[in-house]
Amino acid sequence: MFKKIPHTYVIVFSIVVLCAVLTWIVPGGAFQRETVNVNGIDRSVVVPGSFHYTEKNPQTWQVFSALFDGFVDRADIIIFILIIGGAFWIMNESKAIDVAIGSVLRFTKRIGNRGVIKAIGADNLIFIVIMTVFSFFGAVFGMSEETIAFTVIFVPLAISMGYDSIIGVSLCFVAAALGFAGAFLNPFTIGIAQGLSDLPLFSGLEYRLVMWLIISVAGFAYILFYAGKIRKDPKRSAVHDDDDYWRRLHSDTALNIEYKTPASAWVTWVMLTAVMVIFSFFFPVSSLSFGENQLKLPAVPVLTGLFAVTGWLTLRKSVHFFIINLLLFTILFLITGVMGYGWYIMEIATLFFAMGLASGIAMGYDANRITKLFLDGVKDIQSAALIVGLAGGIIIILENGNIIDTLLYKLSETISGAGRMASVSMMYITQTVINLFMPSGSAKAALTMPVMSQFSDLIGVSRQATVVAFQLGDGFTNMITPTSGVLLGVLSVAKIPYEKWFRWVLPLILILFILGFLLLIPTVTMNLKGF
Repeated sequence: MFKKIPHTYVIVFSIVVLCAVLTWIVPGGAFQRETVNVNGIDRSVVVPGSFHYTEKNPQTWQVFSALFDGFVDRADIIIFILIIGGAFWIMNESKAIDVAIGSVLRFTKRIGNRGVIKAIGADNLIFIVIMTVFSFFGAVFGMSEETIAFTVIFVPLAISMGYDSIIGVSLCFVAAALGFAGAFLNPFTIGIAQGLSDLPLFSGLEYRLVMWLIISVAGFAYILFYAGKIRKDPKRSAVHDDDDYWRRLHSDTALNIEYKTPASAWVTWVMLTAVMVIFSFFFPVSSLSFGENQLKLPAVPVLTGLFAVTGWLTLRKSVHFFIINLLLFTILFLITGVMGYGWYIMEIATLFFAMGLASGIAMGYDANRITKLFLDGVKDIQSAALIVGLAGGIIIILENGNIIDTLLYKLSETISGAGRMASVSMMYITQTVINLFMPSGSAKAALTMPVMSQFSDLIGVSRQATVVAFQLGDGFTNMITPTSGVLLGVLSVAKIPYEKWFRWVLPLILILFILGFLLLIPTVTMNLKGF
């Protein structure tokens, strides 16, 4: 008898209920915590050997308040998603994204029959370049939440190229997640874990570069293999019917686009250039961080000059190309802000909000129309916000039930008595299991590394190997765990049901999980630099 696959909301709420049941079974417990300075930032970390049992706090009616508590806890990501949805809906109304997609399709056809490109495949070459960029961003500054915004760009692009929304999500989210797992300069995982382990910041860089390369190649190969199958027969995609949403949204619109440049577009260009000039005056030099190194560049003035020139050139063609140019510089300023000024969700959301307003003004829309379009975008994407809030409730239930520390303690106990290689492997498994319930890398580092680093000294394993076990265990399952607000946000934006995504990504997770074990072997058996 055929049974209907549960809705994503049903799956996540079932996990909330399961966690509530665990609070009745698992004893309550807690570590003592202390505040330590990690790379210039005060963080609350556990005191090794301080675990003690406490009274249980079984959760009952709280399963119904989990949505409210999750919304409060994940408010930043939820608001970010809503603003992104509204901003891109305004841009989508301008048909600029359709123009960009059409330009990419024409470009791939034009270069498709040239020598080496023909052998590799123009589409494959473009995909590799895009994924390498996002993997690099994940490895250097931990790109994660930002991929929600890029999903709106790459999903319709992939579908227009003859693929599906899974490929679109893979180009940005999966690629960034691969880089996150194989990170070599990520301050939010490597930096914190090494700081808590009393290791030199970003030491062991050479081997981590090798790890990043191997993990990225393995992930890219999986994605390209799948892309080849879908290219031959798009109906083999599990999300073929789900992608009808994007096909309707971008169907044949390029044929009906009126290329023009209204006066409002010129006014927008002048105003934005003037604002950038002012910012250039206040921020003449930016210190872009690459791990523990900094590169001082006149980033804002250079971007301002480039925007002034390219804005003028694109406006001479059409306002649509100007809006595409505006999107490009939004991304460039995002990178500058994240790497040079520590931007996070609030600043990035503000940047995209300004981009959406500027797009509407450039098209000559009045205030009422821009407002209506923004609200339509929020309405279209609100399901993504709801699922993020519900997923946040899972963590709330575990924390309020006083069982997170108990689970960590029990998992760490299982490592005792094993050999060096087995111990590191068990650390890897432990970090992977914890990541299913606590996707935040920085929070997990603060919770586990003080315990794991001390334990590694007792068994004669390098603390650097323990950091690698944390890094790999923290990274791979971010692509599958339903407690990740970023994953559920991306899937909701892309209109991909979680159960279909689970079936697609599970083989990749298993491949990467096994690869993680192999990458741990040299950290124990070889004399690596920095280890």
